[in-house]
Amino acid sequence: MDFTRRRLLTTAAAASAAAVAMPNIMTSDKAYAAPLKKGEPIKVGLLFSLTGALAVPEEDSTLVLQYAFDEINKNGGVGGVPVEPVIVDAKSDFGVYSEKTKELILREKVTALFGCYTSASRKAILPTVMQRNHLLYYPTCYEGAECTQNTICTGPLANQHSQDLIPFMVEKFGKKVFFVGSNYVWPKESNKNAKIWLEKAGGELVGEEYIPLGSSEFGPVLGKIRDAKPDFIFSTVVGASDIAFHKQFKQEGFKVDSMPIASLTTGEIETRAMGAEFGAGHFLSAPYFQTLDNPTNQKFVENFLKSKYGKNGTTHYNMEETYLTAYVFKAGFEKAAAAVGFENVTPRAIRDNSGGIRVEDNISPEGLVWIDENNFNTWLKPKIGQCQADGTFKIVKAAAEHVKPDPYSIYPDAGTCTATGLKGPDGKLRTNVI
Repeated sequence: MDFTRRRLLTTAAAASAAAVAMPNIMTSDKAYAAPLKKGEPIKVGLLFSLTGALAVPEEDSTLVLQYAFDEINKNGGVGGVPVEPVIVDAKSDFGVYSEKTKELILREKVTALFGCYTSASRKAILPTVMQRNHLLYYPTCYEGAECTQNTICTGPLANQHSQDLIPFMVEKFGKKVFFVGSNYVWPKESNKNAKIWLEKAGGELVGEEYIPLGSSEFGPVLGKIRDAKPDFIFSTVVGASDIAFHKQFKQEGFKVDSMPIASLTTGEIETRAMGAEFGAGHFLSAPYFQTLDNPTNQKFVENFLKSKYGKNGTTHYNMEETYLTAYVFKAGFEKAAAAVGFENVTPRAIRDNSGGIRVEDNISPEGLVWIDENNFNTWLKPKIGQCQADGTFKIVKAAAEHVKPDPYSIYPDAGTCTATGLKGPDGKLRTNVI
């Protein structure tokens, strides 16, 4: 029996929300937690875009979470009861993300939120999540420079992908680099990190351009790249724009063997959407690739693709990181229930019991990962893959050991992210964002 409800909430027009710094002050979560009762489903909110410029990666996040919760429910659920996802289409609109977050927490009274692909959307909803002392599972790479007490992240930080990718590309292709990104906080902050790794690798930045999120016009940027003659391009372009960028790169006559694109976002799903001929030869840094050769991944790929959720025909890094959030939630909820009792579990209680949680090799397609006890990001093994002619990726470099997530890797004077907040060198709590 399929216990999971998949109700698509209607969305209304909303003004774009500004990305604001989150306060450390939080209200009690008692008023906003779902009234849990043993035997009744646990409601969770799935806050992704099914339409608009961000739909290419985010639709798969919704699909794989439904798959994961089906899998969990068939194996006894969470704490012995099924999970009931409430699905939202955020329409690639930051105002809608913000509005639907309030609806999921206040009206639907979900126990946790799973959502967002961009840092702009995450920052649009975090003020509400923090104010209500709720819980967000954020399943993709981000820039760091943030220490919230209500977010658990399963994607890599900058020190877990670009720190390896930049020196690898400099060594293989040359020192001259051109940065291209979408115009919002993640690409800009990621490039601050990349510039430091580039300097340490002896590289040279020969250009830096940002295009509006969702834009498909890269003619002027490609003209500047042609003039600058870089050895490779470092891309933090996302969503539909990423697909347009790769297609126009090839259509304008640029050659991947002499000027490849090194990306933090262009995986199997983007390559499938653009056509493998436009992705072949380019590089991606990520902890997961569909071609990972281990029994758990082989089972995951086979079962997901033959399920009703595998309609897009591939798995990829963001999908796998999203899949992991379901199992991190399950473990955290059950640990909290053991500590405080099932009916007393709150979003904050789950978070407070999630430090150190491990997703073992037999569940995680990328292999063992675990949640850091202080900053609630994930320990993982970075990898670099090169896109092949069939759209799959050949892994060309992989870390031998897990890398600790460090949200302030380029801001050592900011302090240390702890379970109670960002502590400065003096030991006092500070504002949690740069």
